Amino acid sequence: MDLVILVGLQASGKTSFCRERFAATHEIVSKDLLRNNRRPQRRQEKLIRDALAAGRSVVVDNTNPTVADRAPLVAIGRAAGATIVGGVFESTRAECLERNRLRTGKARVPDLAINAAAARFEPPRPSEGFDRLFRVRLVGNRFDVREA
Repeated sequence: MDLVILVGLQASGKTSFCRERFAATHEIVSKDLLRNNRRPQRRQEKLIRDALAAGRSVVVDNTNPTVADRAPLVAIGRAAGATIVGGVFESTRAECLERNRLRTGKARVPDLAINAAAARFEPPRPSEGFDRLFRVRLVGNRFDVREA
């Protein structure tokens, strides 16, 4: 049983990668799907705990840009006995801003959100509690995945 924590700026390809690689095998948890919830962090944590308690692997599809953002997720996974896997998306701020410009409707986020996440971004490290890390780069329409 895995807890996969995706890490990357908005429009870096996380959601597309998540759907392509994990939809059939993992429960997908994302604050984007909890927009009407008054306490999305608390709800997200409950969904993760419930899935892991039921023995289901989970992938968390959020920006998770800082150690502080990831720490509670790692703790939940550890408490459940899950293997903690981190996936870091290596798109640059400029690449994300460009891809975001191509989005429409609710999928498009303010440029300020991407810039703010980029300013706070801390690359994940094994010392945070990850059992494994992999790096993802969007190349054209495909994902290049490498162990970190």
